[in-house]
Amino acid sequence: MSAPGDDELHIASFVIQHRQDAMAALAATITGHADLELAIPGETRSVVLCESADRYAVMDRVEQLRSVPGVLNVLLVYHHAEPRDALEAEVNAQPESNLAGVQS
Repeated sequence: MSAPGDDELHIASFVIQHRQDAMAALAATITGHADLELAIPGETRSVVLCESADRYAVMDRVEQLRSVPGVLNVLLVYHHAEPRDALEAEVNAQPESNLAGVQS
């Protein structure tokens, strides 16, 4: 039997404020974790995405990113959790029924 939350997917984004000379160490840390992606690199601010099956892993990544020399702050900007099955399900487009009787 699985514990509650075992089948969830957590998607998070972070804005990282860092010194210019921290980019190499920050990139190395991100590369070392399969659940992290450097989405937008910048000179002093970067955006990192995280996809994890565990909400605690998201917060662990925040702490790991904060510990990189030259990182000044890690801001959790977005966090969404949803059952993995719901995210992998096909989306069916619904017709716009409220416009069916309207003529132009």
